[in-house]
Amino acid sequence: MTSEMNAEKQRASAWFEELRNQIVAAFEGLEDGHDTGPLSNNAAGRFEVSKTKRTSDDGSDAGGGLMSVMRGGRVFEKVGVNISTVYGVLGARAQNAMAARKGIDGMANDPRFWASGISLVAHMQNPHCPAVHMNTRMFWTPHAWWFGGGSDLNPCREYDEDTAHFHATQKEHLDQHGSEHYPKLKEWADEYFFIPHRGRARGVGGIFMDDRCTNDWEADFALTQDIGRAFLPAFLPLVEKRRVQAWSDEDKDAQLVHRGLYAEYNLVYDRGTKFGLETGHDANAVLMSLPPLAKWV
Repeated sequence: MTSEMNAEKQRASAWFEELRNQIVAAFEGLEDGHDTGPLSNNAAGRFEVSKTKRTSDDGSDAGGGLMSVMRGGRVFEKVGVNISTVYGVLGARAQNAMAARKGIDGMANDPRFWASGISLVAHMQNPHCPAVHMNTRMFWTPHAWWFGGGSDLNPCREYDEDTAHFHATQKEHLDQHGSEHYPKLKEWADEYFFIPHRGRARGVGGIFMDDRCTNDWEADFALTQDIGRAFLPAFLPLVEKRRVQAWSDEDKDAQLVHRGLYAEYNLVYDRGTKFGLETGHDANAVLMSLPPLAKWV
């Protein structure tokens, strides 16, 4: 299926926006419900929403999206939930940033592209609440299309039961599409979120896929949707449990050091960061994943 796929692209873009709206509402609900425990006397946080816009080299419209960022909340120290739908022509450097799809037949003669997705990163106030990342996306060229995405948990204070819940919820959603998906996507996440220069993973893993194209668009889209649907039931119960725990200066220090690890990964290895910057997307939106404070020792 290498036609314009206009109907499919519209459905995917609309789904990412719907998921964004669900997550924003749920996160603001967490802020409203935090009426006991550390920082509960502070004002409930709210997302600041701004439009992002991208232009081609000739000044023509090249898409954009919404950047939604909450800073200094009761529960969330910084969280971004971004959606975008962008299009245009891929330059050579942008093509090289697509690690899984370099050298697509015909790309040199017709380098048009379209991409849509949602990207989320949450850095928490309470060091006992894990940081988290999630994204799902669809990419199209006249020569190929594919889906990608996943979510992974990044606690600085690890709790085995939290990790087990996060993974079990993802497995439950993926198993609806076949029992082979969860083991494969878990292993992929373990490999993708490994930091070679530190010799360790950046968190406790999750699921990840890229370059998903079985030539059955409906099936691949349904799998991508359930990766997105798994996120809130996997993550929210962990925050509800941990947000009321007291923390020490030692806990906060450990959180800042762990955030440094997260920042290193996103700036050095993350494919989405590289592709977003290479294709001229709003730098603030691309780099919203960075923590508000971090520490290196």
